[in-house]
Amino acid sequence: MDKSLYIGECPPDLYPSPVRFPMAIPKASQALARFTVLDLTRVRSGPTCVRQLADWGANVIKIEMPPDEKGGDAPGGPREGFDFQNLHRNKRSMTLNLKSKEGRAAFLKMVKKADVVVENFRPDVKRRLGIDYKDLQKVNPRIVYGSISGFGQDGPYENRPGFDQIAQGMGGLMSITGLPGQGPVRVGIPVADLTAGLFCALGIMTALLEREKSKKGQHVETSLLQAQIFMLDFQAARWLIAKEVAKQAGNDHPTSIPTGVFKTTDGHINIATTGGAIWERFCRALGADAMIKNPAYQNAKARSENRKALNQEIGTYTQHKSSAEWIDIFNKAGVPAGPIYSIDQVFADPQVKHLGIAQSVKKKDKSTLNVVGQPFKMSRTKSTIAAPPPELGQHTNEVLKEFGFKPKEIAALRKANAL
Repeated sequence: MDKSLYIGECPPDLYPSPVRFPMAIPKASQALARFTVLDLTRVRSGPTCVRQLADWGANVIKIEMPPDEKGGDAPGGPREGFDFQNLHRNKRSMTLNLKSKEGRAAFLKMVKKADVVVENFRPDVKRRLGIDYKDLQKVNPRIVYGSISGFGQDGPYENRPGFDQIAQGMGGLMSITGLPGQGPVRVGIPVADLTAGLFCALGIMTALLEREKSKKGQHVETSLLQAQIFMLDFQAARWLIAKEVAKQAGNDHPTSIPTGVFKTTDGHINIATTGGAIWERFCRALGADAMIKNPAYQNAKARSENRKALNQEIGTYTQHKSSAEWIDIFNKAGVPAGPIYSIDQVFADPQVKHLGIAQSVKKKDKSTLNVVGQPFKMSRTKSTIAAPPPELGQHTNEVLKEFGFKPKEIAALRKANAL
């Protein structure tokens, strides 16, 4: 067989037993092509993690429960729905019932040849199944095991069910989102889910790098709560260092003033000013030179104290030109400004088109699937949407054969309803 079809070939000086796997779908990239990932994740945070690995070429095998008699959609919504389709490209799918002894035994056999396992079960679930890190480490000491939970793998909340909006609330984000006095407001994307997934992927890649020297795997843990608190960033530091409790600031930036949303003749725009030099450039571009000399706005502290009056005065100028006119004026003057798009307008923007973040792939029925591509590029190693999301169990037989299962063994697993 053509060597180009193989992934998972590792330099012998780094890994004692290189494993080759023929891959039936095109490679998304060469960057992580030597790693095999067993994906036990569901819903969003876990699949977000594994998507990073799949998009950069890892041999990702999505292990799913066999279909039940009742049918219905798996956790995460309809398989043909926009959410599932965007999350699960560049993967293969097999079915395996981990609740059966035959299914668990088959999984452990696969773990022996894998590099990474990723899961986002509640901590007690994987322990009951006998597939937690302690179990898998005995089978393969080199395994890197990524875990995402709602609140952590231990502690007083370890067995609580996790959900993005709960993490947004407990992590402080909802207390600083929205208009002043409005009450708590959730962010319009599942930011805790998404960032937990990204941090887990980063942790897994860090562990794989470390393994090159130690020859040992390890457990990578994160949670929605940890990810959300980390994403507070400077707002968290305001409390930890300065003991300031941030409050809702609406569309205004909490510390860089004036930065916010301003009305134009045909809509609204964002304007951002930080520091004295940009403030002066802004005033001149606005045609409001007098504001530079106004004692109420003479420095950052004064502008903060008089935020409301300042924003109102700026609005008396911006409402006389269109959004496009002001954006052109401000950007030529070196003042950050931009439109406020609806999502359809985002993907129509010429710069967004140039960046190529919207990517397409042909599905099995030859129709085109458009999804969100990777947000970073590398000069030599590319990432592509090489394969559409798999059908449930589409690759079960071929994957098991790659892991050394004989036809009789596969038949026995089917007879035991483990597949």
